[in-house]
Amino acid sequence: MAAPEVIRSEWTKIRSVASTAWTLSVALVVTVALGMLISALTRSEFDRMSLRARLSLDPTFISFAGMGLGQLAMIVFGVLVVSGEYSSGMIRTSLAAVPQRGTFLFCKIAVAAALALVVGMVTAFGAFFLGQAMLGPHRAAIGDPGVLRAVIGGGLYMTLIAVFSMGVAAMLRSPLLSLGILMPFFFLISSVLGNVSATKEIGRFLPDQAGSRIMQVVPRPGDDTPYGPWGGLGIMVLWVIAAVAGGYAVLKRRDA
Repeated sequence: MAAPEVIRSEWTKIRSVASTAWTLSVALVVTVALGMLISALTRSEFDRMSLRARLSLDPTFISFAGMGLGQLAMIVFGVLVVSGEYSSGMIRTSLAAVPQRGTFLFCKIAVAAALALVVGMVTAFGAFFLGQAMLGPHRAAIGDPGVLRAVIGGGLYMTLIAVFSMGVAAMLRSPLLSLGILMPFFFLISSVLGNVSATKEIGRFLPDQAGSRIMQVVPRPGDDTPYGPWGGLGIMVLWVIAAVAGGYAVLKRRDA
């Protein structure tokens, strides 16, 4: 089967599964809603902040406060797109129809990544504009230095989270095992490593911590991170490439 036909097939699979719409909708709603809430709270507390806190306020990054929970839905989306076929047994039929396993995997990832990119960009721009509306006089403008880069980077970050999850799911081939590893990794291990002084140097090179750098406009006081916004996103891309390559290697060597 040629690549265009595989892409059409994968698109049909993804849009015919109800969980796809639900997970992507949750990613959008949670990210935007929580960003608006934190932005509104920041505005109400601004007059009580210290001078240092006011000077280091990053209005753009505040509007992305919901990204941490929103990426949870993106992780679920990425895992289900790939490992759902294993849990249902559909993978045997898919590989019988598309024996070229590389074509099968990369077309699946390409279709899902394109969908995640659209949702990620809508989410990032929605979170920014609605969050800034909540900040009122403390808001940033899309034309301010670094702001457009941060907003576009937010959409790319959500997309890369989804693709990273697809690669891990392709390696583990089980939705429960994949989620059981990815959830603690992003919501516990990464946070602990990044906030403990002994492991901080390691934590800042994990995919979520490095990638989220792209959404920051105002540098944090005392920040000594050895890379910039695009460098951080580049580190995240390397993690994604490694995960997808690992998924391809497993798919290539193991039976369905």
